[in-house]
Parts: sequence; structure tokens; C-alpha cells
Amino acid sequence: MSQALPLRLHHHAWITDDQEATRRFYEDVIGLPLVATWSERDVLFGAERAYSHTFYGLADGGALAFFQFADAGDQKEFATDIHFTPFRHIAFKVEQEAQDALRARIAEAGYAEPDTYVIDHGFCVSLYITDPNALMLEFVVDHPDAERIDTERRTTAHADLDRWLAGDHTSNNTWR
Repeated sequence: MSQALPLRLHHHAWITDDQEATRRFYEDVIGLPLVATWSERDVLFGAERAYSHTFYGLADGGALAFFQFADAGDQKEFATDIHFTPFRHIAFKVEQEAQDALRARIAEAGYAEPDTYVIDHGFCVSLYITDPNALMLEFVVDHPDAERIDTERRTTAHADLDRWLAGDHTSNNTWR
């Protein structure tokens, strides 16, 4: 029996120390519209807390969401001070024209390496940028033969993982 998969990402939430800097980045540089701002006051984890919860819309109806607390103590308690690594990121599929437009807006906004860069992974080309909250975003343009590549990887996914776990770390990326 097959298990139903989630329909789509509803939202990915993060903490921000500056809602306006976040808005400028996501709306003005990246181009995601601010679609909702919720001003809330709830009892959360044993205390009443006031916070702002913003949502930046994606084409499929999903969103990136950011919380900022009114109280500095609450903000510190829920801060996301984690070790930065480029291997923790959110990736979005885009068309080539959208990636080109993003690259231009990012450059115009003054972002440069190491805060933004491009990697050709062979099976896709990715534009990376780090937002004002140390959240890394990836904007992916798939290889023209993405359907065939996806079919191949799905067919061999378990065998590839077994091979890796057994110690054979030979690359299987023939598109580079």
C-alpha cells in the first residue's frame, strides 16, 4: 500500500532579528512578495508572547515565513544561533530566465562572493545566496534532460545508497 505524500511545502519558518531587512531582501532583491503579516499574542511555552509572523509567497502557494518577537528576551530565547554551513539550505526550482534575473538583482544589491555564488552540479546549475538571517537559499535550474536523470536516479537510489554505505565513494554524477 502506498502512503500519500505531502502535497507541497506550506511554509518554512525561521527567526529574524529585523523584519524590515528581511522584507527588503525577499521582496526587493529576491522578488518574493510579502503575502501576509500576522501580529500575534499567544501563550507559548509557559509565557505570553507578542510576535510578528511574515510570509513571502512562492508560485505554488507555499511560503517562507519569519518570526520576530516584541520582547528582547523572547527573541533571544528562540534565536537560531546555529553553526553556519552551506549544506543547510532551502532550494527552489526556477527557470533560466528567473535565475538570470535573480543574479542581476543580487549583483545590483551589492551581494558578492562568499554571500552569493554559482555551482554547476552537472544535473543542475545552482545560484546560492545567504539572506540577512544567515539562511542560505539555492535557486536551481535543472539540466535539460532532467526527466531522464530523475528516472535513472530513482531506479538506482537504494543500490547507490547501499554502495556508498559499504564504502564505495566513487562518484555516480556523470553529468559533470
